[in-house]
Amino acid sequence: MIGTLRTVALDAPDAGRLAAFYTAFAGWTQQDADDDWISMETGDGWRVAVQHSPDHVPPRWPDPAYPQQAHLDLRVPDLEAGSARAVELGAELLRKNENWYTLADPAGHPFDLCLFPAKPETTLMGVMLDCPDAKELSTFYAELLGKPVTYEGEGAAMIGEDGAQPVLFQQITEYRAPRWPDPAYPQQIHLDVTVDDVDAAEAAVLKLGATSLSSGGVNWRVYADPVGKPFCLCWD
Repeated sequence: MIGTLRTVALDAPDAGRLAAFYTAFAGWTQQDADDDWISMETGDGWRVAVQHSPDHVPPRWPDPAYPQQAHLDLRVPDLEAGSARAVELGAELLRKNENWYTLADPAGHPFDLCLFPAKPETTLMGVMLDCPDAKELSTFYAELLGKPVTYEGEGAAMIGEDGAQPVLFQQITEYRAPRWPDPAYPQQIHLDVTVDDVDAAEAAVLKLGATSLSSGGVNWRVYADPVGKPFCLCWD
């Protein structure tokens, strides 16, 4: 393990609006907020943030010219009721099937509502990363986050146990990598990873195949994973 998953961050042109959508829909609680960053606790172990991105280009799923890069999987006890509530709050219904509905949030990020009648509340099951090779990228994040590979199938993989912040991977034939900070190839979502020693962590992620993007701040540095998705190493 190099670090621990700290935050899943979503880009949005209006951070307040997107945070308000998820707090109203999923019951998440806002913790820290300023003009550029709003952090929310999900109540089931996750931290999700919204980052102000004035040049945000929303995905147009399933159009590969405007790819999603990643999406959230949320569990709801009733798909029709959950979908109707999300649409009422500003989401757009994109596709239905028997076990999950795909919608886009007010910033255009697709998310899946998955049928899970065992719990009456909406819960965040996991974050799914698009990639050209699910096995390869799951191996990278397993090393980075210290989570075992718990599923590997044709075109899909998962690290971590269900209920313990799993990260999932789905293989995309027409994968189009982000080129952060180029808004024509947007990141849309990124992961923040907490580390104890950033210099040691940097050496380790570079050895695994990450690339330094030569950017950062007082307590973070920005990298791209082996398929171009930005992530940050953060320290307190």
